[in-house]
Amino acid sequence: MKQFAWSKTARSYLLPGATLAAGVATLASSALPFPAFGELASRTIPILAFVLAMSLVTELVDEAGLFRVVTDRLAALGRGRVFLLWLLVVAVATVSTVFLSLDTTAVLVTPVVVLLAVHARIPPLPFALTSIWLANTASLLLPVSNLTNLLAQDRLGLSPLQFAGLVWAPSLAGLLVPLGLLWLAFRRDLRGTYGPRAAHPAKDPALLKFAAGTLLVLLPALVSGVPVQYPALAAAAVLLAVFLRRRRSALRWSMVPWRPLTLTVGLFMLMEALHAQGLTSLLAAVAGSGEGLPALMQLAALGAGAANTVNNLPAYLALEPVAGSPARLAALLVGVNLGPLVSPWASLATLLWHERLRVLNVPIRWGGFAVAGLVAVALTVPVAVLALWAVTGMR
Repeated sequence: MKQFAWSKTARSYLLPGATLAAGVATLASSALPFPAFGELASRTIPILAFVLAMSLVTELVDEAGLFRVVTDRLAALGRGRVFLLWLLVVAVATVSTVFLSLDTTAVLVTPVVVLLAVHARIPPLPFALTSIWLANTASLLLPVSNLTNLLAQDRLGLSPLQFAGLVWAPSLAGLLVPLGLLWLAFRRDLRGTYGPRAAHPAKDPALLKFAAGTLLVLLPALVSGVPVQYPALAAAAVLLAVFLRRRRSALRWSMVPWRPLTLTVGLFMLMEALHAQGLTSLLAAVAGSGEGLPALMQLAALGAGAANTVNNLPAYLALEPVAGSPARLAALLVGVNLGPLVSPWASLATLLWHERLRVLNVPIRWGGFAVAGLVAVALTVPVAVLALWAVTGMR
């Protein structure tokens, strides 16, 4: 059993390790020129620091019991009505994705909403699918919602509020269209009532209050215009200090997102090397040009297709240089953020979500997942691009 667990852990690190090794090899072989690597590092190190800090913050907040408290409050606020409970889950998943990132929703919100449904004797699939669809499609509004957004914000030089001003219309479409589809698909399961759920008191009320207070201070700081890595690092440092004092045993190295960080660094280096070898010129021929509706649709469709083929992060990195303008970059974000609903590997959030469901013994049929996701993408992405074109065309 121990050997099996070790081999499973080793396999989980194989792809990130291989990706990083391949990235280092491009630098060593000069396929990635050192000046280009220096520019890449100066651009991405602050983003990686933010990802690390926010991962620690969300893990520590969860360890303090905040998400369990939220679950209890949702069950109480639902007043025994399944549809109202689902709307509350929608609200939590949306807020979590917008302010804490899609990975937080996949990793931390998914288990609590699925367990909430199981304990209330409600079919868990509508709640599980709601969490992962919104983890992706609600991740367009703020830079902190998605790593692709942080890269785009850096490229455009926009403040968080300016970024939101650019993408608010497609963000709204990315929320409303999937929700409409989910309601149509599960409207029968979302009827009826559920019984009361036992509350879970916090082990350390003082620690819970401190974690909640830290999060309440952090959220507005993330949209204040200050570089997001600074408030995130400060919040992580404060929470770590408090846990060292009050609950040192809860701290573990697995809270550090080694695999996502390793994979991301490797992908950054590989895509930069490919651009140095002429990838930009190759993609320019298929990405189109201009800011008309057909051109924006073409770029968003290319981004969605690439995301479901290889993953949304390398898809964005590959296509960013051919996006050019704010409107085109926003269209690319529509494709790579709202589009990864078909293949399991289209976004890291989907893989993390499935791992959580596997632990909870909630089966997912990937064939049905892909068909439903394809329908959602085919409707959501065009509507979002249309909304983007309508708003940017009025400027």
